[in-house]
Amino acid sequence: MTYCLGIKVKSGIVGISDTRITSGNETTQAKKVFTVNKKRHSFFIMTSGLRSVRDKAITYFKEIIEEDDESFNKLYKAVNAFSDQVKRAANEDKTSLKEAGLSFNLNAIVGGQLQDDDEHKIYLLYPEGNWVEVSEGSPFIIIGNNGYGKPVLDRIIKYDSSMKFALKAGFLSFDATRISANDVDYPIDVVYYTKDSFNIVEKRYKKEELQKISKLWNTVLSESIHNLPEGWMDKLELNGSNNILQIEE
Repeated sequence: MTYCLGIKVKSGIVGISDTRITSGNETTQAKKVFTVNKKRHSFFIMTSGLRSVRDKAITYFKEIIEEDDESFNKLYKAVNAFSDQVKRAANEDKTSLKEAGLSFNLNAIVGGQLQDDDEHKIYLLYPEGNWVEVSEGSPFIIIGNNGYGKPVLDRIIKYDSSMKFALKAGFLSFDATRISANDVDYPIDVVYYTKDSFNIVEKRYKKEELQKISKLWNTVLSESIHNLPEGWMDKLELNGSNNILQIEE
């Protein structure tokens, strides 16, 4: 499984991806982020799904970027070009995968800004090749293992959140997933894009670098729970015979 997150706020984009690869009982590490930084062309692609499908689609797309990058003046055009390569890989591999008992599976988060985009954007690309754009009303998307980390972001991420706040919240979302799922783990790759900068900053963080933050969050969370009002629990206190449970056979 995978944990990949893209957050769009007013001032830019934050992305986080884990690096764990699970194959049967074996686990390895591999990068799940592909970035392009050219003159007024800056975007990234994060993927979840079958690794072989991902590598093929990305390889095909790299050739497109090398040969025809200047034709993409808006990010959605680059998304469409990558979508074509995903569908190409599907046409080539879907039958053999099915015979092996596997389903063609590749989801992607594409985020960034190209020269004629009025602002930075994030798109979610499905295995079928269709896509949706992340909106201000729901400014983040998770692919892969999204059950554990999503509630953290649902509670606190807003479009007008700062990028640093979004990154902190995104890390806590990853950390919640890591603790609860054994198929998501360090190191993590972080992408950081400031609006109109046309430059994606990418950084890999190891567990040792963030372990202190994780422990601090555990302490703060525990203390916050202890400090919650308890008056609403008074009705649960046992009080004489009214609390005797009668069991009839």
